[in-house]
Amino acid sequence: MAVVTGANTGLGFETARMLAERGASVVLAVRDVEKGKRAADSMRGDVRVQALDLTSLESVRAAAADLRARYQRIDLLINNAGVMYTPKQTTRDGFETQFGTNHLGHFALTGLLLDLLLPVAGSRVVTVSSVGHRVRAEIHFDDLHWERSYGRVAAYGQSKLANLMFTYELQRRLAAHGTTAAVTAHPGLSNTELVRNSPVLIRMPLTWLAPMFTQKASMGALPTLRAAADPAVLGGQYYGPKGMGEVRGHPQLVTSSPDSYDVAVQQRLWAVSEDLTGVKFPV
Repeated sequence: MAVVTGANTGLGFETARMLAERGASVVLAVRDVEKGKRAADSMRGDVRVQALDLTSLESVRAAAADLRARYQRIDLLINNAGVMYTPKQTTRDGFETQFGTNHLGHFALTGLLLDLLLPVAGSRVVTVSSVGHRVRAEIHFDDLHWERSYGRVAAYGQSKLANLMFTYELQRRLAAHGTTAAVTAHPGLSNTELVRNSPVLIRMPLTWLAPMFTQKASMGALPTLRAAADPAVLGGQYYGPKGMGEVRGHPQLVTSSPDSYDVAVQQRLWAVSEDLTGVKFPV
């Protein structure tokens, strides 16, 4: 059974659709349940919908409780949902929206569901990062929520760097169990509605040049699907398009930024994330 967050549109939709068509039971974990139902109705296979608002820890806990009540095991947790370049705003819990949604919401959901994956041999947690983790990206421990000043590009970079660091630290903790792997992927530049909040200087060129420099969501989903389903994948690996600049193309093993491999920062981020979410992992 696979749980895919943000699966009613874009990359998440394509990821869920392809898994369902190949026989997986799939749960679309989405904020807008009606859109989720329409998405599920358009897919072939065993597809269900779960309400999940990653901007609310209360909703994350409720969704995890629902899933735990309905299912005895999870084979795949795909942390796909995300926001990009949003104006300055906060989640219901007071977190900067991009960091709160892209990282902290998924951190909490994973921690609350992990004991349903641990007994399952070959189970995986796949977290979707971005090439944006290289752009003005660092973990601002002195101002994680950008209260002093806000840059939407840098805030996005921080959240996507956090996705990678979370994966690497999670894999380190999972290694002793030998059943579940943590893997990460990025879609390159995919033509989805995620760019709707981009600054005009970014959004307009992407719109004009999309046919040349971006790829369809169905292609952008392939690195995630490879991370989720390729039997040769190992925990702690990172997959992205193989084309120039990792912008488009079929998936291959890639390397993230040097900063993402800083173990001390990974561990500090983990501790801070536990404190902010109140979620402790069983590993």
